[in-house]
Amino acid sequence: MHLAAHFPGVNATTVWADPRSRSQIDFSSFTHLARTAERGKFDFFFLAEGLRLREHNGRIHDLDVVGRPESLTVLNALAAVTERLGLAATVNATFNEPYELARRLASLDHLSAGRAAWNVVTSSDAFTGENFRRGGYLDRADRYTRAAEFVATARELWDSWTPRGESRPFAHEGEQFTISGEFTVPRSPQGHPVVIQAGDSGEGREFAASAADIIFTRHGTLEAGRDFYADVKARLAAYGRQPDDLKIMPGVTVVTGDTDAEAQERAYEIRRQQVSPQNAILAAEQLWGTDLSAYDPDGPLPDIDPVLDSGLVKGRVLHGDPFGVVARWRAVAEAKGLSLRQTVIETTTRQSFIGSPRTVAAELTAFVDERAADGFILVPHLTPGGLDDFVDLVVPLLQESGAFRSEYSGSTLRSHLGLAEPVWKG
Repeated sequence: MHLAAHFPGVNATTVWADPRSRSQIDFSSFTHLARTAERGKFDFFFLAEGLRLREHNGRIHDLDVVGRPESLTVLNALAAVTERLGLAATVNATFNEPYELARRLASLDHLSAGRAAWNVVTSSDAFTGENFRRGGYLDRADRYTRAAEFVATARELWDSWTPRGESRPFAHEGEQFTISGEFTVPRSPQGHPVVIQAGDSGEGREFAASAADIIFTRHGTLEAGRDFYADVKARLAAYGRQPDDLKIMPGVTVVTGDTDAEAQERAYEIRRQQVSPQNAILAAEQLWGTDLSAYDPDGPLPDIDPVLDSGLVKGRVLHGDPFGVVARWRAVAEAKGLSLRQTVIETTTRQSFIGSPRTVAAELTAFVDERAADGFILVPHLTPGGLDDFVDLVVPLLQESGAFRSEYSGSTLRSHLGLAEPVWKG
C-alpha cells in the first residue's frame, strides 16, 4: 500500500472554525504535517496550487484559502527538514514553460536527494489567464495536447545530461514548443522527478496512461474504484507500459474513533462544520449559477433551473452537467426528505473511511487487495494536525498486518513507489 499526505486548505474540506486549526501559510504548519507523514513512513507530501483567488458573486470566495504560497518554494524548504519523504508540487502546464519548470523540478530533486514529484495540471480558464502576460488560455481540447508535449519536453531536458554527468545540447521542435540550448542542471538522483496526473476524464486517464507515474483520482465506492482501476491499467499496454508502472491513488478522508459508532458521530459533525449554512448556499449557487441568498439552507432545494455560463463563480471548474447534477440532488432530497444543507452534505462527501482504527485499516487494505487502488492520498480536515491520529493509530495496524512498510527501504521517491529509474534517452 502507498500513502501520501495532502496539505489541507483547498475547497471546503478544511474546518477552519475548529480551535485546533492553524495557519495555512506559516512554515510551522507545513513542517508539522510533513514530519508527521514521514514519521508514518508515507511515500510523499502533496501540495495543491492556486494561480488566482477565486471569486463568488463578485467577491473573494473566503471559504477557500485566499492566500497560498508557491508550491516549489515550500517544498525546497521542506527538503531541509525531512529525510525520506517525497515532495510533490502541483504546477500548471498551461501557464509555465518547459525549460524554467524542468530546471526548478530538477533543482528540488537534487536538494532533496531524489524525492521530487510534479503533479501536472492544466487550465482552460480565461479568468486565471488574466494573471499572465499572454492574458489568454487554451481551449479545453488543447489543454492535454500542450501538457503531453510539456512533459515530453521536460524529460528531454532532464535527459540532456548523461548518467555519467556529461552535458549535451538539446533541441525540441513541436506544435507547442520550439526550444534549443543547454540545460543547466545535471541528471538528478532518481533520473527524472516522479510525474503525477490529477483527473478522472477520459482525456485525463489517457494522459496518465501515456505519461504519468501516479494518477490522483477520486471515486466513491469499492465498485467504482475497481472499474476505474481496471480501465486505467488496461490503457497502459498501448504505450508499452506494465500495470505497475502507474500507481492509482485516490484522494480520501479518514475519521477514526474508539468505536465505529463514535467515528460515525465524529464524521457527521465534521461534515456539518464543513457545510455550514453559508457554505451550503454557496455550494448550491455554484451549481445553479445564480444568486440563491433568499433561500433557506434548512428549507427545500431551489425550484428553478440552473443558469449556464452565468459568470457568478470565477476560478472554479464545475464537474458534470449542472442539469444532471441538480436532477440527482432533487432525487436524493426527495427520497430521503433532506433540506438543501442536508443534500449538500449527502452528495458532496469525499470517499471516506470511517470507523475504529482497526476498521479503517481493514477497509483500506481491502481496497488495495481488491484492486480498487494502489494506495491513497489522505486529505485531512485540520491544518496541520489532521494526520496525527491516523499515523498514531492506523499506520501501526497496517504495519502489523504487512499491508504497509515499517521502514523506508530506499532513499528516493521512486524507490518508495517501486518505480524503476527512467532509461536514459540521450
